[in-house]
Amino acid sequence: MTPSLMNILKDNTLTGDNYVTWKRKIGLLLQSEKHKFVLTTPKPPAPNNESSIMCRDEYEQWKTSDDMAKCYIMATISDVLQQQHEGMESAADIMMSLEEMFAMKSRTTKREAVTAFMNLRMKPGQAVKDHMMKVIAHLNIAELHGAEIDGETKIDMVVNSLSDSFDQFKLDYTLNKKEYTLQGLMQDVQSAEKILVKGKGQEIHMVGKVATVKARQKVKKQQKKKQLGPIKKETKKVTKIKGKCFLCGEKGHWKRNCPKSQNKKEEGNLNYLETCFLADSTDSWIIDSGATNHVCYSLQGFQERRKLSKNEINLRLGNGTLVSASAVGDIRVYLDSRRHLDLIDVYYVPQFKRNLISVSCLNKFGYSVTFNKVFIISKNDKIICQGTLENGLYFLHRNISHSLDTEITEPNHKRVKLSTDETYLWHLRLGHINLNRIKRLVCDGPLSDLKVDDLPTCESCLEGKMTKRTFSAKGARATECLGLIHTDVCGPMSIQARGGYEYFITFTDDYSRFGYVYLMRHKSDAFDMFKAFKAEVENQLEKHIKILRSDRGGEYLSGEFQQYLIDNGIVSQFSAPGTPQQNGVAERRNRTLLDMVRSMLSYSTLPISFWGYALQTAIYILNDVPSKSVPKTPHELWTGRKPSLQHLRIFGCPAHVLKGKTEKMESRSETCIFVGYPKETKGYYFYSPSDLKVFVSTNAKFLEKDYMNDFVPRSRIVLNEMSGDTIPREVTQPNPIVSSDPTQDQQPTIPRRSGRVRTQPERYIGLGESVENLPDDDDPYTYKEAMEDVDSRHWQKAMQSEIESMFDNKVWSLVDLPKGIKPIGCKWVYKRKRGMDGKVETFKARLVAKGYTQKEGIDYEETFSPVAMLKSIRILLSIAASLDLEIWQMDVKTAFLNGSLDESIYMMQPEGFIEKGQVDKVCKLQKSIYGLKQASRSWNIRFDQAVKGVLTSVKEWLAKQFDMKDLGEASFILGIQVIRDRKNRTIALSQASYIDKILSRFSMQDSKKGMLPFRHGIKLSKEQVPKNEHEEQFMSRVPYASAVGSLMYAMLCTRPNICFAVGIVSRFQSKPGPDHWTAVKHIFKYLKRTRDNMLVYSGGDLVPVGYTDSDFQSDSDSRKSTSGAVFTIGGGAVIWRSIKQSCIADSTMEAEYVAACEAAKEAVWLRQFLIDLEVVPSANKQITIYCDNSGAVANSKEPRSHKRGKHIERKYHLLREIVQRGDVTITKIASAENLADPFTKALPQKSFDGHLENMGL
Repeated sequence: MTPSLMNILKDNTLTGDNYVTWKRKIGLLLQSEKHKFVLTTPKPPAPNNESSIMCRDEYEQWKTSDDMAKCYIMATISDVLQQQHEGMESAADIMMSLEEMFAMKSRTTKREAVTAFMNLRMKPGQAVKDHMMKVIAHLNIAELHGAEIDGETKIDMVVNSLSDSFDQFKLDYTLNKKEYTLQGLMQDVQSAEKILVKGKGQEIHMVGKVATVKARQKVKKQQKKKQLGPIKKETKKVTKIKGKCFLCGEKGHWKRNCPKSQNKKEEGNLNYLETCFLADSTDSWIIDSGATNHVCYSLQGFQERRKLSKNEINLRLGNGTLVSASAVGDIRVYLDSRRHLDLIDVYYVPQFKRNLISVSCLNKFGYSVTFNKVFIISKNDKIICQGTLENGLYFLHRNISHSLDTEITEPNHKRVKLSTDETYLWHLRLGHINLNRIKRLVCDGPLSDLKVDDLPTCESCLEGKMTKRTFSAKGARATECLGLIHTDVCGPMSIQARGGYEYFITFTDDYSRFGYVYLMRHKSDAFDMFKAFKAEVENQLEKHIKILRSDRGGEYLSGEFQQYLIDNGIVSQFSAPGTPQQNGVAERRNRTLLDMVRSMLSYSTLPISFWGYALQTAIYILNDVPSKSVPKTPHELWTGRKPSLQHLRIFGCPAHVLKGKTEKMESRSETCIFVGYPKETKGYYFYSPSDLKVFVSTNAKFLEKDYMNDFVPRSRIVLNEMSGDTIPREVTQPNPIVSSDPTQDQQPTIPRRSGRVRTQPERYIGLGESVENLPDDDDPYTYKEAMEDVDSRHWQKAMQSEIESMFDNKVWSLVDLPKGIKPIGCKWVYKRKRGMDGKVETFKARLVAKGYTQKEGIDYEETFSPVAMLKSIRILLSIAASLDLEIWQMDVKTAFLNGSLDESIYMMQPEGFIEKGQVDKVCKLQKSIYGLKQASRSWNIRFDQAVKGVLTSVKEWLAKQFDMKDLGEASFILGIQVIRDRKNRTIALSQASYIDKILSRFSMQDSKKGMLPFRHGIKLSKEQVPKNEHEEQFMSRVPYASAVGSLMYAMLCTRPNICFAVGIVSRFQSKPGPDHWTAVKHIFKYLKRTRDNMLVYSGGDLVPVGYTDSDFQSDSDSRKSTSGAVFTIGGGAVIWRSIKQSCIADSTMEAEYVAACEAAKEAVWLRQFLIDLEVVPSANKQITIYCDNSGAVANSKEPRSHKRGKHIERKYHLLREIVQRGDVTITKIASAENLADPFTKALPQKSFDGHLENMGL
């Protein structure tokens, strides 16, 4: 075998994707070696003793060639394929097996290659050479995979792929039908490109070719006459006329010889060029068969427009003159009160004095135009409009006043009460569908008793659905259910839905337009949603999905998804890159759904975070209403039964819902808000504003009529799809809701938006989080939001109570603002206060000053004030449990308002409570107010003065001195639930409600339960930062610091079991990575499992005991160790800590010694605190601290420095002084019994739970 053949064998290994290329080359190889005949010639019979020499030679020749062919084939296929075909007898068998294996895949590749070639389009601004090279490359790929495309078809496709700037070239090609080769076509297109470039922008030929030729012929005739004139009249003397022309007013000629009069005679025969610059009414529109684009000279009537830069678009007239367009947009031309004609991409040219309608542009969108004495514009054999010929121009007939144009294109948004007629009622119940669909329902039977009237202007529809009109083309339709499924993912949405959902995916059956929708937390859920959809529909219909059509989103192109489709025999169809109209049904479905959602939310008073429920309702309705795309409702085509609509109600309307269990004298119903229809049961979804929960009920009285009469348009609903990804969350599978959609297969290309991703600086990643990320605590952020909230009346009452407290305490007085003084601002802060069960008890509104504008030394001097530490509260509760003391809790209403101010501070009047007639006045503060720098200090001084002046009856005296609220026995302190068992003398601290809140806040409420907060073997370091752009975008939307802060509060209050884990993850807040975020989620999962754990003080001996421990250089970044300590009183932990040491220890003794020193300092504070209380008998005794390192214990008692410890920093030798002073004693303990062990390292499950139990947890 020659070296060249060796190279062929080496460079063309069959892997599967290159089957067509490999098959052709292996055929050439076998043919050159004269072995190819074995692939088509059957094997001759084996010779025997009686066979002739010819038969023996024939057999040997075939056998030799077959062995060589097998060798070549096996040498040019992959190792995996070799193993599969080693046992086959002949080369023909191997080729047949490979053909069966890869032929189908090859046909699919060929189809995709041809589709890619046909859908290739030239991008605006792209060089012709680059585009043509790309076209040729796609064509070669298609032909390489066996596609047979004739030469004329190739040229037609290439010409069709050119951009709109080559429309004139396309027209010339269509008219002339010149025979081209690809090389010749490239040369001509490049020549056309050079002509366009000379115009310094895109040139559009406004006058048709025929009209231009006629005009030039007439100009030539006039020039010829001028040339011949002087020859004929050469002997005649020319006399100059002194008078003026009575037609034009110019000197030198009479009226009979006036050029203006001559031009006027020829006006009807000349082209439209000169009449373009004669003024006319803005209502007049002229049909021009030569214009390649619509032109308008007035901005009136534009629905959407984009300003153009100078020379960006130049319009070329018939005489070669260039006129620059100033803007481009869409215009709706109203023909009468009910009909209109939409013109897309109309150019605004102020120099023109006529409005032109291009016939070629109309043809692009399916319109046909016929000319005679009148012209007719029609579509689908239906006449749209017509016009007449006047002075050589075709004018469009319009029977509508100019005022109606303005009224429709610029609707009035004043607050009005809408009619309560039945047609409008059903319009609202059916999710704001259009009038034609309602008429279909009347004709088909579901609403046969309804008398249809014209709908009044629905402001919610204008708010939610106003958009650019589009035209679509019909494509081939499926002939049965599940024959073709359209799918698309929409999201992330600008606002998160309740439950943490940011995406949704739609599945639409092409035949019936019956659809399913699933809410998703992130895009990667799409595969799971499709499997759930497939399982349900195939089981219900007893059919199989044949084709799945989608865009080229990564969620559909994943290997797992594609392999699943192949395994189930489902053909996957993708839209071409940059051509979303090929997936038009799914794209239109998303737009229709969001239009309905915005309209329903605009009409309701619900927060935008309810868009998930509105989406499900919209889909439910679309499934039961008719569509232009199908002859019956999707529900009837899908199930064979007509739908019933009598149970439908207006989304967002109030209803009286029967309560489950009530007391005898308690109200039996509560006012809730209707938010949807459940799929799994018969009933309705209702939202309870008091409990902030959604539930199902069948017993309700709807208040639709009152709701319609009291309707007031709300502010603009902002709900859009964003680019990029969102916060990753654990996924749970929601119940699907089904729908239908009235769309066509094709949609015009969506305008390109900027893909630039704007990210915040790395040091700010995760430091903030929007209000929408708190789905269960949607408290208003501004006064406007409070007034639009579902609980606006409660917020109004809370603000009124706050203002009354201000006046009762004489916080300010209204004065004129002194010159040179700038007042500080103020704002309202709103909060729903919850009880121990998590239900809303009160609505609180607090007026706070914007203290950040205060200047030190002018508006305030000192700001510090003492506060209670959590460990102090725990110690007091432990003592109360042991001694069975009473614990009472009181709250001072508007406490800060009792503090007096020494500075003169001026504040703006609060929003919503500006005194009438005194708008220009400001509030001079006489008492401190929340938000001021010195507010807490002023209140502390005032309270301290009052308490010190009283020795007896403190509680009664405080109630008289201040307006206080007696909360009774302490049950809820700083978000910590206090549970007391007086019989057993125990006090338990629980944060179950807080844990539920943070789990919901970070969408972990449905996650799996974790066994440990931090597993052994997990190593985190600063090197685990995001490694690529995908991970950086992923982490930029993760609220890492916010999540760590929420966990830290639980750890500081009642959860020593997560102290070590929180301490580890808190080290990486500057630039966290995916591994760090995974560790944070493990802590959340552990809290979910231990939600009901409580820190219990059992009332034992009030003897404080401490434990200290340390690991050794566990931090892989700094090689520093971690110190841990815990102190218990009364059987429960009161102080705990886990912190990275500030120095690098070179031995375990040093690390333990440093940890013991830090624990000893805590012990000194604890001992003095107990002594000051004077209620603990053993307070003066030494506190024992247990340590499991003998070297550290010995070094704490040794007054001299040894060789191994002489380098230890002096500040840590404070431990020796504390020991010598008698405050503490350091004692050795076994490692297995050291309660501080969980604060320095990850432990096995059994050891970890045992230590927690000994800590009282």
